[in-house]
Amino acid sequence: MIEIRDFISAVHQISEEKGISAEKVFETIEQAIAAAYKKDYGEKGQIIKAKLDTQSGAVKFWQVKIVVDQDSLYSEEEIEDLKDKNKEEDEADGKKVKFNPEKHIMLDEAKKIDEKIKVGEELETFLESKEDYGRIAAQTAKQVIMQKLREAERENVLSEYKDKEGEILSGIVQRIEGRNIFLDIGKTLGVLPKEEQVAGEFYRPGQRLKVFVIQVEDTPKGPRVFLSRAYPKLISKLFELEVPEIADGQVEIKAIAREAGSRTKIAVTSNTEGIDPIGASVGQRGTRVQAIINELGGEKIDIIEWSDDPAKFISNSLSPAKVLEVELMPKNKVVCIVPEDQLSLAIGKDGQNVRLAAKLTGWKIDVRGQEQKETGDETQEEVGEKTEEKTETSEISEEKKVKKSVKTKKPAKPKKTKEKNTKEEQEN
Repeated sequence: MIEIRDFISAVHQISEEKGISAEKVFETIEQAIAAAYKKDYGEKGQIIKAKLDTQSGAVKFWQVKIVVDQDSLYSEEEIEDLKDKNKEEDEADGKKVKFNPEKHIMLDEAKKIDEKIKVGEELETFLESKEDYGRIAAQTAKQVIMQKLREAERENVLSEYKDKEGEILSGIVQRIEGRNIFLDIGKTLGVLPKEEQVAGEFYRPGQRLKVFVIQVEDTPKGPRVFLSRAYPKLISKLFELEVPEIADGQVEIKAIAREAGSRTKIAVTSNTEGIDPIGASVGQRGTRVQAIINELGGEKIDIIEWSDDPAKFISNSLSPAKVLEVELMPKNKVVCIVPEDQLSLAIGKDGQNVRLAAKLTGWKIDVRGQEQKETGDETQEEVGEKTEEKTETSEISEEKKVKKSVKTKKPAKPKKTKEKNTKEEQEN
């Protein structure tokens, strides 16, 4: 007989430590007791169930048999054919089975016990309870309990963190293995792979970080939770934590463009009249956005106002530069004109500002200075005239050259003949 009070206390302790319901722990123990009973008193192929009375500590046992008929059994010829082909029976899919008297019962015999029973149903018969078990049976029960508890804990962790995909968690760096960072996120460890880390960030054991849950996978070694510090949606989740208006839906983040560790642009809009989306996101004296910047290790954040008008939205996206003119072009291209003194500000260091603006808006943005634009326009207007003038000048020059050549060309002198030379010589 089990000391029921101590036993129930131990069950609840295990339940709290493993994060498993007490009912699941009791079910696991019942399976272990049934395995121990079968080991000492059962036969091969038997299906045995146990039920523990949590009030008295008594255990009852049943043997379960599956009801079959002649159509659901293999014939002798089919059994021989299976042996020749080295095939195994598959009872799980409802196919034919080999009859085992310890596991199956014919429909006619089952109806003698229960008239309403049907093929495929289970028939339970009571077994004599036993209290003495050998060492091997006890070891079997222990193994069953450990295995079932691990499976239950694994399922519990998988279901809990599967629901947290797309959410933000707080974790503590536990260890660093190669390029992977392992964080304690509660009931399990999450892995922060190299590609999801922020360039320039350094991690140390004991450091607390906020991370984004990308994916939860069930692997042979247990549930694996993949985390990220570089994912753009980490920004929106951090703003939800810091800005009540965003968490309530009064202010909405419409788009995010991020280069992790360096700079982020977010577009916000207000769903409630009278609320300034940028002011709410920044906070009084910048306290709200500064808290997020500190969490991200100093990453710059530009907050701009969303607009349904593409030209206005694109103009806002190039903030902090001031845009004078926006010219929408075919194939999702746009030309933005800015003052000459703000051209470098609009483009940003290594083109970062205009690159993030393009990601945020979805347009291909070409930034030009005001003087460059004016010069470019004049050249395009005059290019035809200048070409014509050049052509006319060339034609006139060629004509003058021809006339000059004709005018300056002298006629050739006639050659003296031999007879004339002879006559002159005679006169002399």
